[in-house]
Amino acid sequence: MKCCSPGSFLPPGLQFLEGVVRIPDKATEFRQRRGMIMSTKPIRPTAANCIDLSAAALHIIAMTLMLMDHLWATLLPAQDWLTCAGRLAFPIFAFMTVEGYFHTRNLKRYALRLLLFALLSEVPFDLMYGGTWFYPVHQNVIWTLLLGLLGVHLMETVRKKQKLWVSLPVCAAVAAAGALLGTLGMTDYYGAGVLTVFAFYIFRGRKWWCLLGQVLTLYWINVVLLGGLIYPIRLFGMEFELCQQGLALLALIPIWLYRGRQGCHSKPFQYACYAFYPVHMLLLVLALNFVNR
Repeated sequence: MKCCSPGSFLPPGLQFLEGVVRIPDKATEFRQRRGMIMSTKPIRPTAANCIDLSAAALHIIAMTLMLMDHLWATLLPAQDWLTCAGRLAFPIFAFMTVEGYFHTRNLKRYALRLLLFALLSEVPFDLMYGGTWFYPVHQNVIWTLLLGLLGVHLMETVRKKQKLWVSLPVCAAVAAAGALLGTLGMTDYYGAGVLTVFAFYIFRGRKWWCLLGQVLTLYWINVVLLGGLIYPIRLFGMEFELCQQGLALLALIPIWLYRGRQGCHSKPFQYACYAFYPVHMLLLVLALNFVNR
């Protein structure tokens, strides 16, 4: 019988998941406590002792949630829970766009990739949401992310080169312009989507005020700006109203479990993540046409 490799916590058949999720190594901690491993530092809870989602894992989670939302929009419109789960997808994509900006080796190539797949995705998106090859009143979400990326680049450039009293009004103007372009261009989530990208840039970090800023801005963007369906809920004899779009705040749970680890980052995986967007929409359109025959 084969056993796990040294330091691995998974059986051989599942060790490929180590590039996606990292789980605490309890055996190592136990041996440290027993003195079997020499250590000069006391053991205390750290990031290494918590679930650690990689960037690859976040992409997979976001793609799965997006697929659920698009299944509701096409084949399963009666299953409202699918679109409720789908509310979590966009904040994760917005967050990863900001992380991509700070980790990319070539910003120009990154922006051009987004532009390329925004163009490739437009026809499948129009077919899925408009039922036609050309649906000018709604553009796919990659345009939203591209506007956010360009705005983040402008704000970061100004922040590095100018003093605070100059950079603040300029960054505010960039944010307003990005939101306006998203609204006028009718990109997915409109200006609110572009502002979501900016929010993760402004409140990037793990300090308490950054996390609080993420919560407050996501609440304002999703509940106040976007709104949407309201579900009445009875709990302990009292009635509450739950905004469907407000479920987007739950996306902060997997986002906060990300600690900067990249995970799987091969070229095939990278382009598979990009291609998933237009390909899955095209397949859903074909399936819908087959069902409606």
